[in-house]
Amino acid sequence: MPYRICKSFTVESGHILSKHPGDCRFPHGHSRTVEIILTADSLDANDMVCDFKALKPAIKACLARYDHTLALNTDDPNYAALSALYGDHVISFEKTDPTSEAIACDLYQTIKIAMQTPHPHSDFPIPKDVKLERVRISETGTSWAEYWE
Repeated sequence: MPYRICKSFTVESGHILSKHPGDCRFPHGHSRTVEIILTADSLDANDMVCDFKALKPAIKACLARYDHTLALNTDDPNYAALSALYGDHVISFEKTDPTSEAIACDLYQTIKIAMQTPHPHSDFPIPKDVKLERVRISETGTSWAEYWE
């Protein structure tokens, strides 16, 4: 695919890495930068892969799911209590620590589905030949993880 574009978003979220031997096993948060990379073999009628404005409505719910939430391994000893206390503000990772790698994979999967769903209120559709190449998650200014298929 000769054309690539990237749109970045910021999400405030927390996590606990239960398996981590250091300080990351305690609750902590990040201002995460989420980069969505799209590709296409050719440009559309406007000479674009797609309009950047098309991405926000397509992935709004995917990103909102992470905003001001706590990602947690279902095997964490405090999972049941925190889930009961905070409800849908806890994102469950089945027997997996919610590392940046796991979050990138989760977002990739949900964004891929969201891009295939038409959004009737958007004046800027994502063309069918545009593909999600990868999702990159930065949890600090010097650390990131990616997922792609």
